[in-house]
Amino acid sequence: MTDSAAPAAPAPRRRRRWLRWTLGGLGALVVVLVGGILIYSQVGVMGAEPGPLASAEADPGLTITDDGAGIVLSPTAGATGQGLVFIPGAKVQAEGYIATLADVVVDDGVTVVITKPWLNLAFFDPRPLSTFTDLAPDVSTWAVGGHSLGGVRACQLATDADALVLFASYCANDLSASGLPVLSLSGSEDGLSTPQKIADAKGELTADAAFVEIPGASHASFGAYGPQPGDGTPTADPAEVDRVIAEQLAGFLPRP
Repeated sequence: MTDSAAPAAPAPRRRRRWLRWTLGGLGALVVVLVGGILIYSQVGVMGAEPGPLASAEADPGLTITDDGAGIVLSPTAGATGQGLVFIPGAKVQAEGYIATLADVVVDDGVTVVITKPWLNLAFFDPRPLSTFTDLAPDVSTWAVGGHSLGGVRACQLATDADALVLFASYCANDLSASGLPVLSLSGSEDGLSTPQKIADAKGELTADAAFVEIPGASHASFGAYGPQPGDGTPTADPAEVDRVIAEQLAGFLPRP
C-alpha cells in the first residue's frame, strides 16, 4: 500500500500574483476613501454672511488677525487675559463665527481664537490646543469650545484647558470626573444637536455643568453663515442670540 501524495505548495508565481492583487486592491480602496473625504470636505462649505462680517470688521473695538492656523479676535482695548479657543462646526469656515463672537471680545475684553480645522473638519485636525493658545501669548486662562462637530473635538482637548464651552454640541468622551467647569449653550429650535440629544449626552459632563437653552435659536444661530440643511427654523433675532452668548460667556469664563 502506497502513501497518498501530500498537497503541493502554491507555486511562487501564484503567491506573487495574489499578493499584487491584494495590495493593488487595498491601494485602490485607500485612493477612493481619501478622494471621497477630500471631495466631501470641499463640497457645501458654508462661508460667512457678508453683512454681519462687514459690520464686525468695521468695529473699532475689534482687532482681527488671520494667522493661518486660526483667526485671532482681540479687544482693541481692555483685554482681561481671558481666552477662548473656538473650533468651527463641520464645513463651516472660521469667518462664519466672527460676527457671533465679536460682542464678547469688544464688550468683555475676551480674546478668541477661531481655529481653521484641516479639511474644514475638526476630526481630521490632530493639532494640540497649544497650537492655538500660542497665537495669543498674553492670555493667561483658556477655555476651549466649539460648535457642533467642533464641540465634539473641543471635548477631546478639554483636559488641556481651564474650562469647556459647548455651542449646540455635546461630548462623545467621558469628562464626568474631570472637574472641569462646563457651559453648554443650545437652541430650542435646533434640528441637528436637538434638545433631546443634548439631554441624552449630559452624563458625559461634570455634575455641575451649566446648561443654557436659548429660546428660538437654531443650530445655525450659533454662527453667521446662513441656513443649514436639516436645521430647525429659528425664531430668535440673531442679535439677541449673540447678546445671550456674550452674556453667558462673560459670566462663565475663568479669570486669571
